[in-house]
Amino acid sequence: MNIQLLRNATQILKINGKSILIDPMLGEKGSYDPIPNTGNTLRNPLVDLPITEPELKQLIDQTDAVLLTHLHRDHWDLTAQQLLPKDMMLFCQPADLETVRQTGFINAHPIADEFIWEDIRFNRTGGQHGTGLIGERMGMVSGYVIRHQGNVLYLAGDTIWCKEVCEALDKYKPTHIILNGGGARFQTGDPIVMNVPDVITVCNYAVQAQIIIVHLEAVNHSTESRIDIKAALKAHGFSGRCVVPENGESISLKENNKFA
Repeated sequence: MNIQLLRNATQILKINGKSILIDPMLGEKGSYDPIPNTGNTLRNPLVDLPITEPELKQLIDQTDAVLLTHLHRDHWDLTAQQLLPKDMMLFCQPADLETVRQTGFINAHPIADEFIWEDIRFNRTGGQHGTGLIGERMGMVSGYVIRHQGNVLYLAGDTIWCKEVCEALDKYKPTHIILNGGGARFQTGDPIVMNVPDVITVCNYAVQAQIIIVHLEAVNHSTESRIDIKAALKAHGFSGRCVVPENGESISLKENNKFA
C-alpha cells in the first residue's frame, strides 16, 4: 500500500495493484474564486499541482477508480469533472450519488456501509464538518476505512474530532490514519476540519497507528501551516509516527506497523 499526496486532499492510493484517486481537485493555481467570509481574497487553489500536464494525463490514464468523501469544490472540482472519463469507476457517499450521476459519471456507486471491490474492502464512516449552524450548512461528509490484507487505512475526510471519529478508531483500529488538517474556518464559528489540538487528540487516542496529515496550504480558508503542525507534533513527541507530506510526496504504508 502506498499513498501519494498531490495537493490538499487529492491523493493517489496504490493498493492491491489498483490506483485510486481520492478527492480530485485538479484545477490550475488560482482557477476558482476565494471561499467567502474568510478574511482574504486569495484565489484557489493557492498552489499548482506538483506534476506537469502530461504527467496528469498519464495519472488519469492509470487510475482505476475515484473515491469521493464529499462534493465541496476543493475535493471535486470542475476540472476533475471535465478531465476524468465519464465511465470511470467512482465511489461516493449515498447522499452525493444523484449529483455525481447528473454530471455524467455512469459508473458511480454509493458506499452506504460496506463495499468490496477488487478484494479491497471499503467501510464508510461519519464525521462532522464543523459545529453548530456552520456544521449543518457544510452538509454531510464521509470518511472511509480501506482494508486489504494486514493494512487498515482510515481516511477521516473533512471532519473535526467528534464521536464519529472516535467510534471509527475504536471499531476498526486502523494501522494508518490520514487526517485533513489545516484548521480551516470562516471569520465566525469554529474550525470545520481538524486543527492542531484535534490532531494531537487523535495521536494520543490512536497510539497504534501511523498518522499522515494532509489538506494543508492549498485553500484560502486554512489557518495552520505545515510548520505549525510539525512543531506541535515535535513538541508532543509524535514526530516518529506522524508524517506531514509535501505536495507530490509518496509514503509507503507498511503492513502492521506497531507504534504502541
